[in-house]
Amino acid sequence: MTIAYITKYALSVGVYKVDGEQNGAMFIQPADREDGRSYYPQYFQGKDWHLTEELALARAEEMRIAKLKSLDKQMKRVSALKFEIK
Repeated sequence: MTIAYITKYALSVGVYKVDGEQNGAMFIQPADREDGRSYYPQYFQGKDWHLTEELALARAEEMRIAKLKSLDKQMKRVSALKFEIK
């Protein structure tokens, strides 16, 4: 088994560590019925998983910054709205 750090849900549940199998650029987390978290295997690809804690934290930080930029853009768009009765 290989330990990986999952960043797919970093902005909602955080970065978490799991045991699973690496298959090329894919990481497979087997079904885990003991804690009731997942009854089916989960598959992570690309930037959704990392082998080191440092890379996972760096990716989570990238995701946080991108989300803040998106929210700032959305806030500016909503602030610029003008309402008038027609």
